[in-house]
Amino acid sequence: MPEEEADTKSQNLIGAFQETLNGLIENPYPYVSNPEGCKKRASVALILRVRPGYDHWPETRAGGREGEGAEDVKPSIHESLDRFFAQDWVKHGDPEAVFIKRAARVGDRWTSHVALPGGKRDPDDEDDKAVAIRETAEEIGFDLTSPHALFLGNLPERVVSTSWGKVPIMVLCPFVFLWTEPELPPLKLQPTEVASTHWVPLRILLSPSSRTYEYVDVSDRFARRGGAVTKSIIRSILGKMRFSAIRLVPSESLYCSSTAEFFSPEALDAGGASTTLVGSRLYNLYLGDHAGSSDRSRPLLLWGLTLGMLADFLDQMPPHNAVKLWSYPTFTSLDVRWIINVLTGPLKRRNRQRLQNGGVENQTAMDSETEAVATGDNPWFIGGLSNGMKSPSKGMNQTRSYAVGVMLEGYYDMARRGVWIAASFRLLATAALAVQLVRKYKSFRSS
Repeated sequence: MPEEEADTKSQNLIGAFQETLNGLIENPYPYVSNPEGCKKRASVALILRVRPGYDHWPETRAGGREGEGAEDVKPSIHESLDRFFAQDWVKHGDPEAVFIKRAARVGDRWTSHVALPGGKRDPDDEDDKAVAIRETAEEIGFDLTSPHALFLGNLPERVVSTSWGKVPIMVLCPFVFLWTEPELPPLKLQPTEVASTHWVPLRILLSPSSRTYEYVDVSDRFARRGGAVTKSIIRSILGKMRFSAIRLVPSESLYCSSTAEFFSPEALDAGGASTTLVGSRLYNLYLGDHAGSSDRSRPLLLWGLTLGMLADFLDQMPPHNAVKLWSYPTFTSLDVRWIINVLTGPLKRRNRQRLQNGGVENQTAMDSETEAVATGDNPWFIGGLSNGMKSPSKGMNQTRSYAVGVMLEGYYDMARRGVWIAASFRLLATAALAVQLVRKYKSFRSS
């Protein structure tokens, strides 16, 4: 009975998966031009597949599986998709997406983050899609030009800016591909770029039980030129910044065994090990949370920009509530969080009302250093208050115009104001305490 129930859920998810992919084919998103003064563009690839179930594993035959062979007329993308989902192993399979964990690199904005394969556009690249194809081949050795890799469309393009400075960094373009074979090609990980790859079932990404938070030290964002002492003071005031995240549970992982983070030899002399340990702890204290993000014992967390792009995709699938589980970024210090909630309360209600009245959408994702704003006017956003995006009418995305996000519009400015108000209150409280201590000390000396 449990097996039958699980199989029914799998078939329901596959049906929704097929409908979502057809929607992507029929509704391409518009090209987003670079803002003035920003010339960089980057692309990523969301690669999907269906993992066969044990009881429905496809039979391989000499010369290929049944139905395969040369065709005089190349089928359309819709016909190819229909043929793919008509196969028994697909009907009973488990749809998945692949993620990479970036290699640990000093000075890299996204060191050791979970991400999608991709990178920056080069002058020789034909277009943004070509960037995603080239970077995927370079980073993980996955050939998206293969006849078994169907290009399905794109997700909303977005302008990536510094989260506090609002300075545009680049335009980020996500593209969606489907691998149509039950077996995966062998991957070849680029050790300077990728530490590991992870295939994660969509049912895990959609499950509320997978939702968690990432806690990040952002003291360096408020004290760019400060040293360890200044950052420690700010960290003691703010605590850490909390972001929505999904805890990934991979069905299959591949690690780049040539990287230092895969395995570190323990055969070190005692003196050198002791010195390294003390130095490492001091360095980690200075850097904050990101210093430990390359540790393999840490859970794989999807957050920030990549979570934003995945939410754009997942919210099209039942129960259309992927983004409803998202929450506003905030801080762990209770007084800072309370002040920010008070300041942003009216703003949140006003933005919610605008969206409920059919206002401009928000597709903004923020991490500790960047935020991204996509185009559009449909309430399909990462604000956590939408009913989700059902399958849109054909071609409706082609007429969308560029707009800033609504749900987070003005939020970061208010949050920053709340941070400085909380810091001022703490400074005044510290000064008052110091005055009282001095007075008591003088009273004690005089007596």
